[in-house]
Amino acid sequence: MPTVLIVDDDPKLLKMLQRTLTYEGMNVLTASNGLEALEQVDAHAPDLLILDWMMPKMDGLTLLQQLRAEKNRAPVLMLTARDAIENRVEGLESGADDYLVKPFAPAELVARVHALLRRVQPAQSDQPLTYADVRLDPLAREAWRGAEKLNLTLTEFNLLALFLRHPRQVLERSRILHEVWGYDFGGDDNVLEIYVGYLRRKLEAGGQPRLIQTVRGVGYVLREE
Repeated sequence: MPTVLIVDDDPKLLKMLQRTLTYEGMNVLTASNGLEALEQVDAHAPDLLILDWMMPKMDGLTLLQQLRAEKNRAPVLMLTARDAIENRVEGLESGADDYLVKPFAPAELVARVHALLRRVQPAQSDQPLTYADVRLDPLAREAWRGAEKLNLTLTEFNLLALFLRHPRQVLERSRILHEVWGYDFGGDDNVLEIYVGYLRRKLEAGGQPRLIQTVRGVGYVLREE
């Protein structure tokens, strides 16, 4: 799960971006100025930073320059109301990886964040996934519980992969449907209970303890009892 630090002195914008990126499955940290951001960077080493340009105490551009001087190469997305070409050039030449002018659509910011993370992280779909005694190989399309290979359908495989990418994180029903069945899914959402039931039976064959827990009124979580 990538960690993203958002730095902005607008509390409403900060809260909106935090909610949006958390929904995207990211661990989100926040700071309201550059000095707070430096403390977060030292403590948590985020994978990506979203920096507002104009802030009190230390502005985003100064923070960016300091990070780059300290050899911190985490990708940075700059946010600013300054849309002049010379401002964009200044931000990029100071070490920003991308630049987004306010106001912006949250969907565009999410797309840019994903694009920046793809540059520095191995493709998520290619990485072996493990939790407890469950293993999944996305490239080979194979999964195991202990020494037993699981015979999974495509949907069961994708559902298990989603849980394994977010262990111990409660996933809302709507998010699971969105990520496994897609934007255009229009069927009865009872299909989720059905497939969770299928997957549980295969994971729990032979009396294995339950890993996929129901969170009533919310969704599901992959967690040992």
